[in-house]
Amino acid sequence: MRLNVRHATTYRFAPPMKGVRQSLRLWPSAFEGQTVIDWDVAIDGAERGAGFRDGAGDWIETSTVQGEVSEVVVQVTGTVETQNLNGVLSGHRERVNPLVYLRSTKATKADGALRDVAEGAAKGAETPLDTAHRLASAIREAITYIPGQTHEGTTAAEALALGKGVCQDHAHALIAAAHVLDMPARYVVGYLHAAGGAAEASHAWSEIWIPDLGWVGFDASNGVSPDENYIRIGSGFDSVDAAPIRGVAQGAGIEALDVDVNVQEQAQ
Repeated sequence: MRLNVRHATTYRFAPPMKGVRQSLRLWPSAFEGQTVIDWDVAIDGAERGAGFRDGAGDWIETSTVQGEVSEVVVQVTGTVETQNLNGVLSGHRERVNPLVYLRSTKATKADGALRDVAEGAAKGAETPLDTAHRLASAIREAITYIPGQTHEGTTAAEALALGKGVCQDHAHALIAAAHVLDMPARYVVGYLHAAGGAAEASHAWSEIWIPDLGWVGFDASNGVSPDENYIRIGSGFDSVDAAPIRGVAQGAGIEALDVDVNVQEQAQ
């Protein structure tokens, strides 16, 4: 499948900042499940720094806007050809040992309730892959997808207690549950082609390390493993670590954020 992406992230500052510096993780991952046809990340008036591929295999660049800055618009456009690998991250080159992803953060720390969910889901599982699927199903059942009930700082434990959340909460909770069973897991960001093409923001899911398979993706929000409808961008320990854009503004004031994402299948 060929997917066309248009993604605009607009930052507005009042009063204007003296400068804005950003770290950008906005380029599709290089693995067998997706091939970039064309891709562009544009920021008017910005000085672009050198790019590098980090230990997790993600491409990262820096960007700086100097002077009085009242608005920064990051425009992502491109086309990616995807194929269904049943969630397996085949052919992805990275240098980080999977065991590193047994580390929990504030967002992915398991409490007693998450531990109970994980241990209950694992009962009767015959293989690590079976266990991972059961964990994803259990998290989907425990946290109903309802937008607007959680916020960017909501932890996995808090989302489970509330019983409501969005893809970020499902991803954090699945990572926490996997850690209970000593299964390395991480947070993944990317794009999802859904009905209508429009989305409120980029999408998030989890990857769990499975012996003999490697990293396998699980989208608990939709009850599937990523297929040809997904474009993988990057990963991290949680939503903050894997954020597509991280930045620092010089000055004090109010920052407003607006995100517009559209993913469409290209007509053949």
